[in-house]
Amino acid sequence: MTNHPLSKIIGLFLGPILFIIVQLLPFDIISNKADTVIAIALWMVCWWITEAVSISVTALLPLLLFPIFKVMPIADVGANYGSPIVFLFFGGFVLALALEKVNLHRRIALNIIKKTGTTPNKVILGFMIATGFLSMWISNTACAVFMLPIALSVIHLLIDDADGFTKNDQNFAISVMLGIAFSANAGGIATVIGTPPNSILIGLLENQYNIEISFFKWMLIGLPFSIVLIAIIYFVLVKWMFPNKGLKFNASKEIIDSEIKKLGKITPKEKRVLTIFALTVFLWIFRSVINSIIPNLDLSDTMISIFGALALFSIPFNLKTGDFILQWNDTQKLAWGILILFGGGLALANGMSESGIVDLIATSISNSKVSILIMASLLIVLMLFMTELMSNVALTAVLAPVVAGIAIGLNIPILYLLIPVTIASSCAFMLPMATPPNAIVFASGYIKVSEMARVGIILNLISVILLIIMFKFFIPMVF
Repeated sequence: MTNHPLSKIIGLFLGPILFIIVQLLPFDIISNKADTVIAIALWMVCWWITEAVSISVTALLPLLLFPIFKVMPIADVGANYGSPIVFLFFGGFVLALALEKVNLHRRIALNIIKKTGTTPNKVILGFMIATGFLSMWISNTACAVFMLPIALSVIHLLIDDADGFTKNDQNFAISVMLGIAFSANAGGIATVIGTPPNSILIGLLENQYNIEISFFKWMLIGLPFSIVLIAIIYFVLVKWMFPNKGLKFNASKEIIDSEIKKLGKITPKEKRVLTIFALTVFLWIFRSVINSIIPNLDLSDTMISIFGALALFSIPFNLKTGDFILQWNDTQKLAWGILILFGGGLALANGMSESGIVDLIATSISNSKVSILIMASLLIVLMLFMTELMSNVALTAVLAPVVAGIAIGLNIPILYLLIPVTIASSCAFMLPMATPPNAIVFASGYIKVSEMARVGIILNLISVILLIIMFKFFIPMVF
């Protein structure tokens, strides 16, 4: 029998207790329907924070409770779990699955590291670029998992050399580990499918406000931010916090070459996956151009995503043997729980809108005299530091509709506020439990919590400044 931490046990009972308390209040906080949504939201947040049950299971609560308490009919609630955004992410997951199955992600990463050079700082940069690039397309957790053993192989060379494991060696090891974790977090910001909060936001905008952000349009915002953030992370790590002056080693090139050699020549299957992947990305980026040339086609990002997934399942690699790149059995590795989490987040947002909570927030903010810049800064700081303690997907699901209401109350385009606040949820650098990549590299044993926290607080504050600049100058230029 597994012993559950006390926080999980408390959370398990506290969630429904909070729900009951709000429901039994002798007065209305807002209205009967809105109070029910607040009660359900408190239950979900409690379970999400404590992880008393799986966060994906928690996301199913609206599907049961909204119809029972007459917030929304079950058909309307269920529609959120089958939203086009859910299928957009499903297609992205399938593409990532194919990259991992044929080991193409490893080949790409190793070749990027090889190209950047083999001096200590260039090796660190190589790991960061490779991790950041792959995190745009596949799970940041998967990126960290397969980059870790390669990094450990390089670090072990330093431990085994003539001078032992010196302070410079240690700083190099810390920089590599944190560079991998932080680049995995930052890289996902660049694309719609790179990290789940991005898709939660886009789903909210489409479902509630009929606002569409294309794959390409998001990259105009996300990619420059991601590149700048990774560059800053690199300089903070190697030039400021953990310099490795005078460190020399030559064997790293041999390790990288050896790993590439193990992979052998690029296989026909890898070429097939690379072709489908490249075509899908091409269609995502140039969708608007294609639709302007062929108006009746009316391509959407979700359609393109499903096209990529179907191609991997249905275009035979070898027709005679019935060999396909992906079989349905491969989807056992798919993050189905995240797809349910999306649906739950969208359902909660829909409930907040339908019950009048968002309108009330908008009205309250519009009647206050709070400066737009101060409000935006506070929301960015709130999101960024709260995501250190709870799932960024769950946090975005709860806060995004609230932030939308605040933007309406401030009389500014909701995109201006929602985009930087959502991106803030992916900028968690302080604690091992903040993101899976942080936890994975922490488990290597080369990093102390104090070291991660020390550099993390600096990067968190830099991220806040970058996001405020984005809010003030960059987003109005793009939208």
